[in-house]
This record gives sequence, C-alpha cells and structure tokens, in this order.
Amino acid sequence: MIKKILVANRGEIAVRIIRACRELGIRSVAIYTDADRHALHVKKADESYNIGSDPVVGYLNAHNIVNLAVASGCDALHPGYGFLSENPALAEICTRRGIRFIGPSPEVIRQMGDKIQARQAMIKVGIPVTPGSDHNLENLEEARALANGIGYPVMLKATNGGGGRGIRRCDSEDDLVKNYERVISEASKAFGKPEVFIEKCVVNPRHIEVQVLGDSFGNVVHLFERDCSIQRRNQKLIEIAPSPQLSRAQRDYIGKIAVQAARTVGYENAGTVEFLLDRDNQFYFMEMNTRLQVEHTVTETITGIDIVQEQIRIASGLPLQYKQEDINYRGFAMEFRINAEDPKNDFLPSFGRITRYYAPGGPGVRIDAAMYTGYIIPPYYDSMCAKLIVWALDWNSVVERGKRVLDDMVVYGVKTTVPYYQEILNNDEFRSGRFDTGFVEAHPELIDYHVRRPPEFMAATISAALAAHLGM
Repeated sequence: MIKKILVANRGEIAVRIIRACRELGIRSVAIYTDADRHALHVKKADESYNIGSDPVVGYLNAHNIVNLAVASGCDALHPGYGFLSENPALAEICTRRGIRFIGPSPEVIRQMGDKIQARQAMIKVGIPVTPGSDHNLENLEEARALANGIGYPVMLKATNGGGGRGIRRCDSEDDLVKNYERVISEASKAFGKPEVFIEKCVVNPRHIEVQVLGDSFGNVVHLFERDCSIQRRNQKLIEIAPSPQLSRAQRDYIGKIAVQAARTVGYENAGTVEFLLDRDNQFYFMEMNTRLQVEHTVTETITGIDIVQEQIRIASGLPLQYKQEDINYRGFAMEFRINAEDPKNDFLPSFGRITRYYAPGGPGVRIDAAMYTGYIIPPYYDSMCAKLIVWALDWNSVVERGKRVLDDMVVYGVKTTVPYYQEILNNDEFRSGRFDTGFVEAHPELIDYHVRRPPEFMAATISAALAAHLGM
C-alpha cells in the first residue's frame, strides 16, 4: 500500500485528497506558491513545501514537482484535477522516477486527451459518436466542406481541449470563417497544439456522464451517471446524481457502454465517460476525462463509495473492492459549485478577503471548501472556492433541501453564485427535472435576484434609521 502522497494541486481538491490520505493512514505532502501560503490545504497536510513566487508556474512544472516528491520521500503523486492532471508528461516523469501516478497510464491519457483518437476508439467498438471529422482539419476549406456535408450548426473544437475551452459553435458559414482562426489560437495558447476538428452540434442536449473505475486486473465497473446539464458557456454549475431525466433502461444502457469504452482503452483508475443526449433520446460519446472530476462528490454521496480512496487503492496495485452487482445507489445528490463570481455582472470574478463565512449543516449536507473567515481568495486561479453537496431520498426533497442549505450558507466579503443557485432551484422547469444545456441562456431573468446584506450593514442601517426617528 502507498505510504506517502504528494498532492500536486491546491484548493478544495487538495484538501479533499489530504482527508482521504488521513483516513487511510497515509502521510500527505502539500505544495504551494507564495500566493497560497495561507491556503487551507497547506494547513491540513502533514508536510508542505513552497514551490516558488510565481502563482501559477510552480503548479505547472512537472519536473520540479516530481523532484520534490522524491526528495520528500513520497512513493506516489495525486494530480487532482486541472493543472497537470491530464498531462501525460507528468505520468511519464513519475514512472521514470519511481513515483506511482494516481491515475491512468500516460498512453491512455494521451489517447483520450486527443479527441480524434478517442472518437476513433469508440467508433471501432460501435459506441455512437456525433457526425464529424475523423482527423484534424487541414485548413478552412476542408472545414467548410465538412460543415456543408453534415449541416449547420457545427462545433469547432480543439483536439486536445478540455474544461469547456477551445470550443466555438458555428451556426453558418460566416460563423465558421470568423471562428476558425480563433479556435486555432485558443488551442495553441491553452493546450500547446493548433489542432482542431469539427462535429455536428447537438442543439441543447442533456449532458450526461458516467463515473467508471478500473483496476490493473482488468476489472471495470461504473458508479452510475451524473447530470451536468446546468452549465454556462460549457462550464458546469450544478451537477446531479443520478440524472432525474433518465429511465431505468437508459441508465443501464449508458452504464454498459461507459464500461465498454473504458475496457476498450485498457483504462485503470477513476475516469469519466461523457455523453450528449439529444431530443430524440440518442446518446453520443463526447469525451473521456482521465482524472478525478470536480463533481465526483455526488456519486460518492449516492453510492457510499469513496472514489479518492479507491484511486489510491488501485494505484497501490490492489483489485477493486466491488463487483458491478455490489454497487447500488440511493436517493439523489446535488452539487453546487460555489464560485467567487458576480452573476449580476456577467459572472465577473470577485476576489478578495472573506470577512465572514458560515458553513451550512444539517442532515444530508456536505461541504468541500478551501475558504475560511479571513482567507483572501487570490485572483490567479479558478474562481471556485467551495462545493456544496446535498442529498435526499427523492428529487423534490433534494431540491427543497438545496434551497434550505443555500440559504444557510453565508459568505461575505466577496460575491458568490449562491443567490443565483437559489433562483434556479425556484424555477419550475428545473423543479420538474426536465432541463438541458440551454437552461441558463433560456432564463436570463434568474439574474434578477435580491442581494442579501451582511448583518453589520443591516444593523448600521437600522441604528441610523432609529437615530433619525428619535432626533438623535
């Protein structure tokens, strides 16, 4: 069994991994930049090491991170998500230095990270993919010809993209011409490669993904699906498990083909197979994420399986603890990504000091956070500062619990997406359990919410009014 893990990440996911280590009796090592000197993951780990003054570069230097893992006596490294988590070079360096990489092999990361290779692998075993190019586009003329063949709207996508970046919808040839060079530029800057491909745009689909686990003995299981349809500009906001929109037959089918997809590429560790579900109830393979997902929490909540601990066990060379028939789910879970953003101002990031923070509680509540009262949210990283997860036995109950818990959560000093989520949960379309990826754009009125004032502001206002009334 692994004895000591370097957590090559920051924020709430680093805290999450450190907690899993603690429960397994494994020592944890945190890394941090000067900007993260007072971060919660630094306080929680058994050991912590500064990796430089630049707020970002330190988290992206694979050689330095692995060198630190070796120097600090670690025998494994967990990449979390984001940063280097889907970079095959990190996995390769770990292997060369005798450090176990807690994730799939570099070959699988590379294959699934290349959207063209991933599509080709799925086509070979009969898993449906959206119509599109089976190779990287050579030029704009080829893109035009393909788009005319499959019909608009189409999606231009970075071949090595992820996280909702490097994607542009084109509703006409003019859009295609305007966006072609832009997507190539985004692909080059964000992913280091100018490669792009084209596929048919499934208009306002439901975004359904399946969590899978595979070990080194050829065992692969799924942990049911998550519904990630509530998103803005391809960035997920609310995730739900299981999907309230699937029938039992659909659930069985998508779980089966997700396992088939993982087996096809020889997948080991935790991964996610993502699908689009169109209006005719046809599933299409979209991509496979070769890492832990932000929303793994809702799957843990309904199944009782600790996915991070399973990752560590698999990387230790142990077989899966469960067969497919042993895995069941109960109730519904919902995760809210608590982002330091101002929804009223086009979701502009809102960084700064948290002057007051009250975590919610009560039955069926989990909070994975990287913040605390007095913590200064730095402007250099993703705006997500916490994940709020609620569980209940049925759909209506989880919605009502979500409303209560969002009301319980208090964050002052920065603006967050909490009040916006409250409006979503009050929306009749959402409450019916029938929504798609176009939900946010279809409901701009939800931004018109009431801003809750901090208690000290209200107290000062009441005192001033009382003084004026008394003539003081």
